[in-house]
Amino acid sequence: MTALGFLYPGHSGEDDYPRIEQLLGSDIRVDLVHTDIGEDAHRVDALLEMGSPQRLAAGVSELRLAGADAVVWACTSGSFVHGWDGAHEQVRALAQAAGLPASSTSFAFVNAAKEIGVRRVSVGATYPDDVARLFADFLGAAGIEVTDVVSSGIITAAEVGTWTEAEVLALARAADRPDAQAVLLPDTALHTVAHIPALEKELGKPVLTANQVTIWEGLRLADRRVNAPELGALFTREPVVQA
Repeated sequence: MTALGFLYPGHSGEDDYPRIEQLLGSDIRVDLVHTDIGEDAHRVDALLEMGSPQRLAAGVSELRLAGADAVVWACTSGSFVHGWDGAHEQVRALAQAAGLPASSTSFAFVNAAKEIGVRRVSVGATYPDDVARLFADFLGAAGIEVTDVVSSGIITAAEVGTWTEAEVLALARAADRPDAQAVLLPDTALHTVAHIPALEKELGKPVLTANQVTIWEGLRLADRRVNAPELGALFTREPVVQA
C-alpha cells in the first residue's frame, strides 16, 4: 500500500481527491489534512500567511501518524507566491517537519510539464492578474516559457470551488494559444478532475490542473507510476505532446 499525504488549505475543491483515489487503484491511499488558511483571499499578503511554516506544520503530525510515504502542500498560490527560492525553502521546512519527502503544487506543475515534455505553456488562472503573473514568473524561473496568462480575477477559493464544468472549459479555451504545447489551470480550489478528458479533447493538447498534478507529484515522490487515462495525458504511458 502506498499512502500519499496532502495538506489542503481550507475547504473548496477537496472532493477531487477521493475521486482521484478511486481512479488510481486499490493499493494507493490518499490522505488529506485540512490546514487553517486564515483569510480566504487571493492576495499576496494573505497567501504568504496561508503557506507559512507554522500553518503547514500543524497538519504534518496527522499525516505522519497515518503512515504517509510522502507529503505535498496542495496549494498553488500558497507556494509560488513565495518565489522560486522561497518555495524551495517552504518545501525543505515541510520535509524536515514531516521527516518525509515533500513538495508543493507549484513544483508539481513544473515537474509535470517536464514529464510530458512541454516547454511552452499558457495559463488560465482563477486569480487576480497580479497573483497570476507571479505564477508565470515561477514557471519562467524553472525554464518554462509562458506564452500568455488569462486571469479571472476571483478573490476567494470559496467562489472558485463553485465553478461548473462549463466555466472551467471556458477558462481553458480563453487561455489556449496555438504556440502553447499545454494549458495549465492552477488553483486547487478548482474542481477539474472530472473534466480533464473533455478539456484535452476540446483543446487537442495536454491540460495540467492543480489537483491532478498534486496527486501525480505525490506518486512521483513515492516512486510510483500509475496509468490512468481518465486523468489525462500526464497519467498515460505515452503522453500526447504537440511539437
